[in-house]
Amino acid sequence: MPMLPFRLPARHGRRIAASHTGGLHALAALALLIAASLAPAPATAQLIPESTSEEAAADPEPVIDAADPAPTDSAIAERLNGIFAEIEPLAGIVVEVRSGVVTLSGTVATNADIDRAERIAARVAGVVTVQNGLERDLAVAGKIDPLTTQLSDRFDTISASLPLLGLAFALVAGFWILGGLLARFTGLWRAITPNAFLAELVATGVRVVFVIIGLILALDLLEATALLGAFLGSAGVIGLAVGFAIRDTVDNYVSSIMLSIRQPFRANDHVVIGEFEGHVIRLTSRATILMTLDGNHLRVPNATVFKSEILNYTTNPQRRFSFVLGVDAEDDPAAAIATGLARLNELPFVLEDPAATAFIEEVGDSNIVIRFLAWIDQTQTAFQKARTSAIAATMQVLEAEGFGLPEPIYRLRFDGATPLTIAPGSQEPDSGEATASLKAKAKPRTSGEHIDTSADSHIARKVAEERAQASGSEADILDAGRPLE
Repeated sequence: MPMLPFRLPARHGRRIAASHTGGLHALAALALLIAASLAPAPATAQLIPESTSEEAAADPEPVIDAADPAPTDSAIAERLNGIFAEIEPLAGIVVEVRSGVVTLSGTVATNADIDRAERIAARVAGVVTVQNGLERDLAVAGKIDPLTTQLSDRFDTISASLPLLGLAFALVAGFWILGGLLARFTGLWRAITPNAFLAELVATGVRVVFVIIGLILALDLLEATALLGAFLGSAGVIGLAVGFAIRDTVDNYVSSIMLSIRQPFRANDHVVIGEFEGHVIRLTSRATILMTLDGNHLRVPNATVFKSEILNYTTNPQRRFSFVLGVDAEDDPAAAIATGLARLNELPFVLEDPAATAFIEEVGDSNIVIRFLAWIDQTQTAFQKARTSAIAATMQVLEAEGFGLPEPIYRLRFDGATPLTIAPGSQEPDSGEATASLKAKAKPRTSGEHIDTSADSHIARKVAEERAQASGSEADILDAGRPLE
C-alpha cells in the first residue's frame, strides 16, 4: 500500500511519515509520543546538581572567562599571557595550552609567585588542569632588584607617614608629661592614702595609666589598634609567665603593702617575729630590719613577717618574770611561799600592782618546787637583771629562815666490795662541826638589792643612730601617726 504523509502540529516544525497499516489510532498514539519527547522540560526540572552547587560554594573565587565564548587553547593561552604581563613578578612566565591542559614554565622570584601563578591559571574558563613547571630564581641579580624596589617602596611609605608618626609621638609624650605632673602631687595622694608608701604606689599607677591612654590614642591615630590588641595579648601571656616566675617577689611586695596598712609595730619596738628577736630599726618596701640583742643587723623578708606570729614586748611596758626554787620536802611550803613573796615585795623594782604571786608547781621525791612570779616596768628595769636579782634575794631569805634548798641525793651500793677501814688515830670529824667550818669558809652571799636592774638603753641608742643615718637612703614605711593594729 502507498505511504501517506502525516504532518505534526505547526508548533513542532517537524514532519513524520506513517503507514495506514496500523489504523488511525496507532498513528495518533505515535504522534502523541513524539510530541511528548519534543516538548520543552518544565521549569521545575531545570535544577543545578547538588554537587555542582557545593563546589561553587566551596570555591568563592570567580572563574576568568577566555576571550572567546567557547574557549580554545589559543584563547586560554592569550588570556593567561595578558594577565601575567600585567603582573610584574609573573611577566616572564611561558604558557602552553594543549586540550585544555595548561603548562607553566620559566622562573619567578619567590615560591609565593609560583603558587600565585598556578591559582590564576586554574581559574580561567576551559582549563582542565595546570602543570606547574615554574622554578624559583636563585640568581643573586634576580634578588637584588626586587629587594631594592621593596625597600624603596617602604622608605617612601615611611617618609610619607612621618608627619603622622610625629603627631602620634607628640601625643604619647604629652600624656607622659601630664601623668608625671599629676604624680608629683604627693600631698593629694598622701591625703587619700593611709601612708607614704601607698601614696607613692598610687602616684606610679596614675603615671602608668596616662601613658597607656596616650599609647592607645596614638595607635588609634595611626589606625594600628590591631597592633595594640596583639601587644596586650602578648603582654598578658608574658605577664602570666613572669608572675609565676617572680611570685615570691610579688608576695613580698603585697605583704609590704599590707604591713604598711596594719602597722604591727613601731620603730625601736622589742619584738619577736617567728624565731627572730630584736629591736625594729625600720620597715622598708622589701624587708623589716631588726637589730638583735647582740647588736647585729637582721633583715627579715616582709612576706615572712606578714605570715609569722609577732610578739611585741614594748607595746605593754609591764612585763612578768618567773623562776622556780625548791625547798626540802619536810619544810612547810606555805611558809616558804609567804617568806619568798615578802622578800620579793621589798625589792624596789617589783611592782605593787599587779602584786607578786607564787604557787607550788611540783612535789618531787626530795623537794617541793615553788614558782615565784613578779611584775616590772620595762621602761625603768631590765628584764634579765630584775629576774637575776629576784632569784638571788629569794634564795638568801629562804636559807636565812632555815628552809633547806636540797640538792639531788644519790644512794650508792657496793656489792661484794671490801669495807672501808679507818686508820688508827684518825678521827672522823663531826658532821655538825664540818658544816659549820664550811659555812665559815664560804663567801657571804650578796643581797639582790645591790644588783643593777636599770633598763638597758644601749640598743635603743643604736637603733636611733641607725634610723638617723639611713633616713635618706632607704624609705621607712612605719608611720608613728597611725594607730597600731
